[in-house]
Amino acid sequence: MARRWPKDTAWIEVVLEVEDPLCGQCGRRMHVRAHGHHRILTFEGPVHLICKLMQCIDSACPNHHRTFGREQALTWAMPRWMIGWDIFCWLGHRRFARHWSVPQLRFELLDSFKIALSEDAIEDYLQCYQCMLAARQQDPVLLKKEYQTTRHVMLSIDGLQPEKGHETLYVVRELHRQRVWFAEALLSSATDEIRPLIARARDWAKRLDRPVRLWISDKQDAFVATIAQEFPGVPHRYCGNHFLRDLAKPMLELDSHAKVQMRSKIRGLRGIEREVLKWRAAHRTDRDEQEGLSLMLLFETNGLGVVLDYCAAVRGIINDSQGGPLRPPGVRMSEALGEVQKSLRRNVRLKKGGMRSRCSSG
Repeated sequence: MARRWPKDTAWIEVVLEVEDPLCGQCGRRMHVRAHGHHRILTFEGPVHLICKLMQCIDSACPNHHRTFGREQALTWAMPRWMIGWDIFCWLGHRRFARHWSVPQLRFELLDSFKIALSEDAIEDYLQCYQCMLAARQQDPVLLKKEYQTTRHVMLSIDGLQPEKGHETLYVVRELHRQRVWFAEALLSSATDEIRPLIARARDWAKRLDRPVRLWISDKQDAFVATIAQEFPGVPHRYCGNHFLRDLAKPMLELDSHAKVQMRSKIRGLRGIEREVLKWRAAHRTDRDEQEGLSLMLLFETNGLGVVLDYCAAVRGIINDSQGGPLRPPGVRMSEALGEVQKSLRRNVRLKKGGMRSRCSSG
C-alpha cells in the first residue's frame, strides 16, 4: 500500500539523470520514455526523486524493451523505502552500536528531526540493516583482506540457548581477530547436526588460505568427534570459562543456597509499598492534582519517597542473578544488601522525626 503523505509537505525535488545516455548494445542515443517517482524522508527534509527512464528507440535493438535509469535512485534509497540511506544508517548505528531501543529511536527521530516512523517500520528497517551487515561480514573479499597479516586462525564453537525447549544458536568465532564467522540455529547438538558447521569452518579456513592452529569448545561429545574428523591433528582445548564453572559447581550450589536464605529474611517489601501508596492516596486532594507541588513536598518531607526508593533498590538486588564463578550472585547480593543497610543507618543518624520513625519501623 502506498504511503499517504500530508498534502502540505514541502518536497525537495531532485531530478536524476542517466550517467550514460548511449545504448550499450547499438550505441545510439536513448530517449526518455517515462519518469519514475520516489518520495523519501531524509535528515535534509522530504525529497521527491524524479528518475528519467531511458529506452533505446531502435526497435531492432535488444534494449528496445528495457528501461534504464532506476539505478540512480539507489544512491538515495532502496526501492519501496520511505527513508533515505542517512536515516537508515543512523537507525542501525544507534541500535547495534549504542544499543538504543526501538521506542527510543522512534522518539528521538520525532523530537530531534520531526520524522514520524512507526515502531513496526523501524523494526523492518533494522532487520534489513542486520541482513546487510551479515552479508558484509561474510563477504569473501573483505574477509580475505582482514586476514592478510594473520598467519593462522584459532576457532571456537559454543551454543547459546535463550530458553529451554527453543532452538540453540551455535556460533563459530575466530579468536585471533575476535570475529564471529557465522552462526546457525539447530534443534539438537547431535553429531549429524554439528558436522555441517565444522565442515563450513574448514571451508572458510581453506578459502582464507590460513591453517587452523587451535579449536576451543566445551568439549561436548559431538564437538570432540566432529573436530577430530574434520581437523585431524589440530589441538582441541577445553574452554577455560566452562572449566572454571564446572570446577566451581559445589561452591555455586552453596552460593545458591545462601541466596535462598537471604531472600527468606527479606519479607514485606510489597506491604511497605502498599502502606506508602495508601498514605499518598489518602492525602491527595483536587488541588494537589492540579498543582502537584504541595503533595510532593509533603511526601518527601515525611521520607516516604525515600522508602519507595529503598524498596525498589532491595527488589533489584534480590532479583539480580548475574555473576560468574569468580563473583557469584550470592556474594554480590550480600555485598549490595550490606551497602543498603549502611545507607539506612546513615540516614537514621542524620534525619529526625518522621524519617527516623518510618525507617526504624521499616
